[in-house]
Amino acid sequence: MPDQPRRVAVTGAAGRLGRAVTADLAAHGYDVLSLDRVRPAEVVGQFLEVDLTSYGEVVEALAGVDEHRPADAVVHLAAIPAPGLRTNAVTFANNARSSYDVYAAARAVGIRDIVWASSETVLGLPFDTPPPYVPVDEEYAPRPESTYSLVKVLEEEMARQLCRWDPGLKMVGLRFSNVMHVEDYAQFPAFDADPLLRKWNLWGYVDARDGAQAVRLALEHPARGADVFVVANADTVMSRSSASLVAEVFPGVEVRGDLGEHETLLSIAKARRVLGYEPRHSWRDHV
Repeated sequence: MPDQPRRVAVTGAAGRLGRAVTADLAAHGYDVLSLDRVRPAEVVGQFLEVDLTSYGEVVEALAGVDEHRPADAVVHLAAIPAPGLRTNAVTFANNARSSYDVYAAARAVGIRDIVWASSETVLGLPFDTPPPYVPVDEEYAPRPESTYSLVKVLEEEMARQLCRWDPGLKMVGLRFSNVMHVEDYAQFPAFDADPLLRKWNLWGYVDARDGAQAVRLALEHPARGADVFVVANADTVMSRSSASLVAEVFPGVEVRGDLGEHETLLSIAKARRVLGYEPRHSWRDHV
């Protein structure tokens, strides 16, 4: 029916970011199909248990089964969410396979809009080798330092090649920083005691609600082709100034532009410029 809201399938709907994304999409009028191996504590829209490493299951989920209609777009968030949680071989096999299955299944059923969770890790985390400059952005080649990050780089390359094959396809990768919820902010003041505690991601984070905003804006972005965006909050996790952190921990690294007092060192300039992304939440509002 032409008056039905756009249906968005969200993989990893039970995860830290997935819960915020499904809630945000539903609040903005989207029809949400929540996909995961485990049922979310609070289901948004319809829920379907799916093993993303089974291509047939993914095709059926996106194409529609008796209980629900087909999806119009896909947000792919599901993954083993960080290095060190499983062995490298398991992480690679699960994350690479599930991403391929989602991408290929979406194309097979005619879905043209795919947004997926890439990662800040492709920027060179944990920065044992200093970044080439700060704030870091999308302009230098990926620097994966773990198997988890390597898969994220492969996903980005896969998207570029799939969009080359199919110019009508849109695939947007969001390089999310460390996803946080309001209840996590109580720990932030303790980070000030040692700047090395959060040096691994340049003291960055993203509020789950702002991460969800970025997903929605990426879905609504009209351009075709593959693109990637760093998605973080506008500030750091620290009370100290960003300039002083860089001077102490990364002396000699080029600072591009004038840093604001607590300005993020994970540049969100491109997401702001192209997607209209603007973080609305900060840990400073809660602590």
